[in-house]
Amino acid sequence: MTFKKLLLKIHLWLGLSSGLIVVILGITGCLYVFEEELRPIIHDYYYVDQVKDKKLPISHLITIAQEANKKIHPKQTFSGCRTFSDDRRTIVAWFYEELDKDAIWYWNQYQTNYVYLDPYTGNVTKIEDYNFEFFVFVRMLHQTLCLNSKIGDPITGTATIIFIISLITGLILWWPKNKSAAKQRFWFQWKNTTKWKRKNYDLHNILGFYMMIFTLIIALTGLVWAFECYDKGIQWLFNGGKTFAKEERIVSDTTKYTPISATDKIYNATLKAHPKATSYFLFTPAENDSLATVQTFIRYENRFDDTSMLFDQYSGKNLKVTTYKDKNNGEKFRFINYDLHVGSILGFPGKVLAFFASLVAASLPLTGFLIWWGRNKKKKKTSS
Repeated sequence: MTFKKLLLKIHLWLGLSSGLIVVILGITGCLYVFEEELRPIIHDYYYVDQVKDKKLPISHLITIAQEANKKIHPKQTFSGCRTFSDDRRTIVAWFYEELDKDAIWYWNQYQTNYVYLDPYTGNVTKIEDYNFEFFVFVRMLHQTLCLNSKIGDPITGTATIIFIISLITGLILWWPKNKSAAKQRFWFQWKNTTKWKRKNYDLHNILGFYMMIFTLIIALTGLVWAFECYDKGIQWLFNGGKTFAKEERIVSDTTKYTPISATDKIYNATLKAHPKATSYFLFTPAENDSLATVQTFIRYENRFDDTSMLFDQYSGKNLKVTTYKDKNNGEKFRFINYDLHVGSILGFPGKVLAFFASLVAASLPLTGFLIWWGRNKKKKKTSS
């Protein structure tokens, strides 16, 4: 058996073994890449009926959300909220309850509710079962096949590794021997008489070649969520082989406890420090962690401007500010990994590119299967 025939068999069986999962990952990737743009269009409860002069204090809105959610899920605890600089947007508060961390399906592991409120009136516009929101379902199908991450991550991660190897072996098989062969490898030479088998073959090879670098980037960045060792290894590599010790935990000063919540003080300080941000996240500590801090995360249109702030939950004192520049090289890469994965690092054009790269990735197992099926059928006819 020649090297090319051996490589062809490897390419074939790798594609057949991971094909179905790659198709699922590719299609769900196409759907999810524009989730930030599509969610406000699909969900009308993202917007208020009328913009008014003054918004209610954030602590009051959180209390309203807690009372509304408690009627439905009394065991859920408040864990954070998000506000927007766009005055037309509602605010959202989320509540979490762990169900069974060893359950097979993700929706049986935990229950999360999102409560949307009009920041001017305090009216609850929607209580959303977050586990079954369309884009959440798509993301979980993409990331873990809707399974427990302990089960789903290794499956999707292994399929992604096989896909990467398939791309490399496919490139070697695609590589033209001479200039004459190259003419047919770089672009479609279709005529009215061109049969569907040839068209399918060209779609597999030509589209696979042009989108290879982008599908590789998507696949390699996707592995960060599948394997913790890969995640740590990438950060170690970007840190030049150095391992950074975890920073000492910052806690709140219990002697500054006051019955009046410092939430409004923390939120207002965040707004004052970052008035040009697009949205603001506020995360509170769990009930069983009384010494923890309150964290705010400030999102900008340019992700490199995003900032994290830590506050004493009792006094509202700012304890730490972390910008992109403050991170080590490994943390910087980890921070932009998602933006690389979905193409948003290049803005909207990058997302369009990621969409087509995911679409091509989903098509490769299908067109590859049709090539194999056609050749196999032809062999059976010849042998008979």
